[in-house]
Amino acid sequence: MFTGIYCRYNGYFVMRRISIFGATGSVGQNTVSIIKRNPSAFDVHAVTGALNIELLAQTAIGLNAKVAVTSESNLLDHLKECLKGTGISAKSGRHALMEVAADPVDVSMSAVVGFAGLELSLEMARHGQTLALANKESLVCGGALLRETCDRAGTKLFPVDSEHSAIFQALNGEKLSDVERIILTASGGPFLHSSFAEMADVTPIQAADHPNWSMGKRISIDSASMFNKAMEVIETKELFNIPSDKIEVIIHPQSIIHSMVGYKDGSIIAQMGPADMCGAIGYALYWPNRTDAGVERLDFATLSKLEFCAVDDSRFPAISIAHSAMKQGGIAGAVFNAAKEQSLDLFLENKIKFLDMADMVAKTVQATATFGNCEASSMDKISKADKWSREFVLNLVEMSE
Repeated sequence: MFTGIYCRYNGYFVMRRISIFGATGSVGQNTVSIIKRNPSAFDVHAVTGALNIELLAQTAIGLNAKVAVTSESNLLDHLKECLKGTGISAKSGRHALMEVAADPVDVSMSAVVGFAGLELSLEMARHGQTLALANKESLVCGGALLRETCDRAGTKLFPVDSEHSAIFQALNGEKLSDVERIILTASGGPFLHSSFAEMADVTPIQAADHPNWSMGKRISIDSASMFNKAMEVIETKELFNIPSDKIEVIIHPQSIIHSMVGYKDGSIIAQMGPADMCGAIGYALYWPNRTDAGVERLDFATLSKLEFCAVDDSRFPAISIAHSAMKQGGIAGAVFNAAKEQSLDLFLENKIKFLDMADMVAKTVQATATFGNCEASSMDKISKADKWSREFVLNLVEMSE
């Protein structure tokens, strides 16, 4: 049983054992920085990454991890060379990732990007005590399956996204039955005030230039198109069991308020903080206590204003597409995500335009309705929906050429 940042064992307090999946990404590296602020609180079991072998090895050595795993089998020798003489075990490939995900730990940080993170999250949920979830696809594609897995294993599920951490904190001590609405905030990204004509010809480099947050390329482009926020709307429904019609999005360019919860008495509780993922990560790692995660303090005297405006669905249709997917239910979330990922790949390859992404996702989700209500009750069903969706998007491109 957890007490603060420690777990009790035979009357003694011992440090938390943690594994970090996606340790070389932005969330992973922020997790590393938090652990290094208080290294005696954590015993790092495993760190995983993909192509950035030097950073993966550096991270493993810096945290005195027991195991380092790269998803790329052809890079195992390089990883072994980087870890030579450290005593840290080097592994590679999907099978190794799944094996490490099954190793019992107190906290599993799931920060692998993309659909590949879902199966890993499910394995972490089966064997860990706490799942700190940063992988959006786990809830968007398999929310019901993940929740069921956590419930069956007795695993705590904590959100790491700043928006969902904010909701989690604003719900603390309250009854879900008293919730009238949940309001997610969105910065609006780099194209908040751009016209259709200006958005039509943006490049991947321009789309990845976020005004507030420091994130990876793919998530930054998702933010520019509002698909990141659309994913978060679906996550909110799945994570908190909130009806989709109670979930709203408001543009808040300053990114100071991360989300709000409105109650039936008219009260609204908002969680505020600087645009820094360390706040949400630290909350998940240290819950139920709060510990300094290195987050800058807000100086209200220097905050000139907090602005809000409605989302322009005509320029940013991603959120309305997400609501369509939620109404369909079942595998529609997995289809939505796969179409989004495949469209983003095509945009990065300069095969489609920035605005084409939303059109392709909308057409793919609409086509899903022909299947009826197919439940996302297993990895097999979710994987088939994922594959079908990606192929559907590629066919759309071929037909338009």
